[in-house]
Amino acid sequence: MSGPSQTLHGNAPDRSPAALLLVDVINPLDFPEADELLRFAVPAADRLAELKRGARAAGVPVVYANDNFGRWRSDLSAVVERCAERGCKGRPLVERLRPEKEDYFVLKPKHSAFFSTTLDTLLRYLGTRAVVLGGFAADICVLFTANDAYMRDLKLVVPADGVASNAAGDRDAALALMRRVLKAETPAAAEVDFAALAGGG
Repeated sequence: MSGPSQTLHGNAPDRSPAALLLVDVINPLDFPEADELLRFAVPAADRLAELKRGARAAGVPVVYANDNFGRWRSDLSAVVERCAERGCKGRPLVERLRPEKEDYFVLKPKHSAFFSTTLDTLLRYLGTRAVVLGGFAADICVLFTANDAYMRDLKLVVPADGVASNAAGDRDAALALMRRVLKAETPAAAEVDFAALAGGG
């Protein structure tokens, strides 16, 4: 068989050479360093919300990859509901980046969005060759995901202001590593050209 069957149940309704992948942006932030991350994550979420609008306008699919919070019974609605609760530190992120019905969702058990998930299969069905990657934390889950994307020969674009870590220095070091080792482009989110990526440019 030369390519993915169009009759398989896993077939995606979209076809796009580019995809926007948002890692752990729907997040309760219920860990000790949450306040440190939140002060950088909220501005990054604003940039990602603008980026998502640009992706949608260009016909580029959006994929959310999120932790299961250790429950193994989570689904998209449960994750969003938990993070949208009053008093949840991650609520400002949900308010900016709430998934829509057209978006894709992958539940991940570990750091990388590719490890033991359906993401690889989904991207192949989408025909994706370039991934725009944003989310949290830049030096942990975003970095692990970027590494796995690189090993799959995907073109990587990581908007520098669309990722965040507990400290600006940690984010900058991760971005430098992704540029040097993973050949990632790290423009500002406003400079990401989805039309060019979708056209193979």
